[in-house]
Amino acid sequence: MNLGIWPESASFREEPEMGPIPKYWKGECVAGENFNPKKACNKKLIGAKYYLTGFQRRFGKINKTTNPEYISPRDYLGHGTHTASTAAGSRSRGAGLFGFANGTARGGAPRARVAVYKVCWNRDFAGTCTEEDVLAGFDEALRDGVGVVSASFGKAPPLREFFGSSADIGSFHAMQMGVSVVFSAGNGGPQPGLVGNVNPWSICVAASDIDRSFPTRILLDDGSFFVGQGLITNHISGTLARARTYFFGGICNSENWTNKSAAGKILICFSTDGDVSSEDAEFAAARRANASALIFVQPLTMPVAAVSIIPVVRIDIVQGSKLYLLPNFTKAQILPSETAFKRSPAPVVADFSSRGPSSISPDFLKPDISAPGVNILAAWSPNIPPSVFSSDHRSVDWNFETGTSMSCPHVSGVVALLKSAHPRWSPASIRSALMTTAYNKDINGDGILVQGSTKSSDPFDIGAGHINPIGAFDPGLVYDMTTRDYILFLCNRGYSEDQIQTMVICPLATPPRCPDRLEPDSSINYPSITVSNLECTKTIKRTVRNVGPAKTAVYFVSVVSPNGVEVAVWPTILIFSPLKEELTYYVTLKPVKVARGRYEFGSITWSDGVHHVRSPMVVQVNTRGDGNYYEEGSTTTPY
Repeated sequence: MNLGIWPESASFREEPEMGPIPKYWKGECVAGENFNPKKACNKKLIGAKYYLTGFQRRFGKINKTTNPEYISPRDYLGHGTHTASTAAGSRSRGAGLFGFANGTARGGAPRARVAVYKVCWNRDFAGTCTEEDVLAGFDEALRDGVGVVSASFGKAPPLREFFGSSADIGSFHAMQMGVSVVFSAGNGGPQPGLVGNVNPWSICVAASDIDRSFPTRILLDDGSFFVGQGLITNHISGTLARARTYFFGGICNSENWTNKSAAGKILICFSTDGDVSSEDAEFAAARRANASALIFVQPLTMPVAAVSIIPVVRIDIVQGSKLYLLPNFTKAQILPSETAFKRSPAPVVADFSSRGPSSISPDFLKPDISAPGVNILAAWSPNIPPSVFSSDHRSVDWNFETGTSMSCPHVSGVVALLKSAHPRWSPASIRSALMTTAYNKDINGDGILVQGSTKSSDPFDIGAGHINPIGAFDPGLVYDMTTRDYILFLCNRGYSEDQIQTMVICPLATPPRCPDRLEPDSSINYPSITVSNLECTKTIKRTVRNVGPAKTAVYFVSVVSPNGVEVAVWPTILIFSPLKEELTYYVTLKPVKVARGRYEFGSITWSDGVHHVRSPMVVQVNTRGDGNYYEEGSTTTPY
């Protein structure tokens, strides 16, 4: 569910020996502008529909003079094509962009069928999705018989109530029908609390990078060199020039250009001068100052290569400061970039990836998991340039894109494979398998870093960890949930029975009714454990089901306690048998420090020696909620 599809892409050709379209499939390809179903669709692309009523009701009829959007399932902006090919693109040789990342591209589930539901539309060269179109797309996709919904869209806080959000209602319907829904977490990071798509019946995905990079050397005449990140295709010679020579205050944007030409110069711009983005500097250097190239200096761990209209090298502030201190107009060369692997820590949580805690349901950890979302190579609409600049007239079939929109379909592809391997697993069981097997170490065995920082990530950055597709196929134990569990959650939010009924796709055997005594959200059977306000000792419960190959299994618990919290688990051993596939355990949390609203992190892991079933713990310790904020005899000092 996105912005449509470019059906001619190699990603949507039929895989060899692909069988007939499943008989249960009720979907179809709908004709529209530049979209002929007979030519566009095949045994790979088996559905293509579009929903425009809500968009046109809100924004008026699409004016083709100013908005060249296709009134059809065809993708104008490239975003839908990119995400669909990431999730389930066929194997395609000869992929790459400008000679970088060359090889064979394939989606997470290359033999899965693809059906696209265009619910988002171009508006000022950005995708816009309306509530009406999203819900229409969800319900028709479910009627058609989809198995997984990949939805790379969302809204930043303030978030709607769940019964007022089409994405939440549609995904609730999907959950009832056994269909997993995967959402992107949003691109509002790194500030905490801005994660979107926080409902507990779907999967919410953060973004991390991968171990592929594009090192680019800057060579000086004395033989010394500096290494940044770029996508430089040709050798560049020029003289280094400080931004202050061409921009007032060294602030590299169009408004501060001094009207001096930087032709033949390699311009050095700092992101810290006036809080300038790389795109601002690139446009100013390319279109205003006419520089030969740009060196964009960023904080440590921030530089990442990006497609641009000007040769640009992003470099860290330590190296950038050394370059800046060289005499102005020092001669330099920029060598063509390489495609390299395992030259830097990976994965690293992307700076832009939206963080927890959830702003409306803080007793559920969101995001759930992280997946690759930085410089992802996938199929692209050749009618739209590869960069964000309108003056870019290049046409490509593959492109690098960055965002949680890219991490979401990575998980969607894995979910499709999991459903094939375990067709009886519920969406909750699939989510559990992904979360409890996720990586928490990088390729070097260290903690997963956060971009723009030298610190390790926590569950608000990365959820349960970075996706481990192979491990998820055999998780050992799963935490399952049913519609009743989610209804209990809605009851806890104070929803009326009528409001809850609006979430339900079809009448339940018994109409939803809230119990007289509510169970706290923290005891609902989620794979992570979150307590958003621990003031005193609290006990919560979890139930796990053995899905491992051995029906008789013994699991032992190990605990990493959050700082200032004593954690006791009972029982400490779980013994499964053919007659006891499900067992319940209890976790008692006791605060043992003085704190006021501080989050602490830990984990609980069950292991039989082969499987390691890990649940992250997030606890907000709040032992000073009585208004008495100071220890006796303490003082404060004015700043």
